[in-house]
Amino acid sequence: MKDLFNNEIVAYQLSERNDNELVLQTFARAFSKQKDVTGLVVHSDQGFQYTSHAYHDMLPKVGAQISMSRRGNCLDNASMESFFSHLKTEGLYPYDIRNLVEAQRRMEKFIHFYNRRRPQRKLKKLTPVE
Repeated sequence: MKDLFNNEIVAYQLSERNDNELVLQTFARAFSKQKDVTGLVVHSDQGFQYTSHAYHDMLPKVGAQISMSRRGNCLDNASMESFFSHLKTEGLYPYDIRNLVEAQRRMEKFIHFYNRRRPQRKLKKLTPVE
């Protein structure tokens, strides 16, 4: 999950399965950090997890609004797609990752770097945390 105000990755979860449980656990992690999310706009693609009843029930309960990309239009979610590209090319592909534990470690390391050390043009060369 990425905060588009400062581009900070605020929550992430890795799993062997891309399912509703993964999405719901990631939101639970994010909401445990930020208690009041009233008015938050949550944008996603139209993957089956984000069109599920569980997802559509969860967000309004905490006061968040749902926003979705148009079907088949990755440009609507360009900010997240850009982050995934950086994660893969800088944080995962250069390494010989053999299991989920190693992938988790590499992701955590890259996200820490991305949030705290990687300056961004949009942020006038500050890091998301700055």
